[in-house]
Amino acid sequence: MVFGKIFIYSEIAVIVFLAGIAMGSILEDSSTLQMPSSLFLSRSAELSSPSDHIPEESIKVYTDRVVLDISDASWASFTDTNSMDPFIDAGANSIEIRPSSPDDINVGDVVSFRTMLADGIVIHRVISKGEDDKGIYFITKGDNNDLADPGKRRFEDITGVVVGVIY
Repeated sequence: MVFGKIFIYSEIAVIVFLAGIAMGSILEDSSTLQMPSSLFLSRSAELSSPSDHIPEESIKVYTDRVVLDISDASWASFTDTNSMDPFIDAGANSIEIRPSSPDDINVGDVVSFRTMLADGIVIHRVISKGEDDKGIYFITKGDNNDLADPGKRRFEDITGVVVGVIY
C-alpha cells in the first residue's frame, strides 16, 4: 500500500518536473517575451498634440539647473477654473511664447487669449483652425469642457502659446 502511494507521488513529481523543463525551454529568455500591446495601449483615435515650438538644442539640462533658450518668453500661472483639468490646474505654471503670425499656431496648441466673454486671460486648446472673410481664426476649447468656446479667436486676441508646463 505504501509502495503504491510512493509510485503515484513519484509519477506526479516526474510530470511536474518535465512540465517545468518544457516551460523553461519555452520561456528560456523571458526578456525577449513581449506582451501584446493591446494589454497596455488602447487603440484610441489620434488626438492633436501641441506643436514642437522649442527645438531640442534650445533645452539644456544640468545637474544644478535647467536652461531654456527661448526668445520672447513669458511666465503664466492659472486660475482654478477646472476647464483644462487634468493638463493644467491650480498651482501649475507655464512658459509661453508670443507667436509672430497665425502660422505659428496649430490645432492641438494651448493658447492664452483675451475675450470679451471672460475677465482676464483664458488658456484653452486650439481644436480647429479656419479662414473666413476676416482672415484666419481659431476655435478653442477647455480640455475638461464639453463644448467649444463661443466665437472665433483671431490672431490679435492671442497673447501666447504654451510651450511648457511646470507642475
